[in-house]
Amino acid sequence: MKEYPEPKMHTAEHLLNQAMVRMFGCKRAFSSHIERKKSKCDYRFPRDLTPGEISGLEKQVNEAVKSDLRVSEAFVSKEEAAEKFDLGRLPEGTGDKLRIVLVGDYDACPCIGRHVSSTGEIGSFRIISSSFAEGVLRLRFKLG
Repeated sequence: MKEYPEPKMHTAEHLLNQAMVRMFGCKRAFSSHIERKKSKCDYRFPRDLTPGEISGLEKQVNEAVKSDLRVSEAFVSKEEAAEKFDLGRLPEGTGDKLRIVLVGDYDACPCIGRHVSSTGEIGSFRIISSSFAEGVLRLRFKLG
């Protein structure tokens, strides 16, 4: 299992990804860097976000945090996962069974990282900056 320095931050990444999918109809981040103090996610996107959109994203993530959603896992065949999820970021040599991380009924995706037991453990979520260049929207965020 990949070791993330902070399971709270990694679980927050899942919430942010799902908020982006729900609000903008885009795909999950194609690249991310998760650290204890601040993290970032990169999305293929046509523009930067407005201040109102950033506020809306923060609100949606924080509502999922406050809902204290249970974080669990399930194991499914790679074929079954391919029907439901984009498997483009899977490392080579992945076995026939994939671990799916479920965040209540809010999010589900293949993942090898560590997570909190419930979203209530995350604390507050805040986007500290965004930038856009050459079709890539970068969101930087922190907790607390």
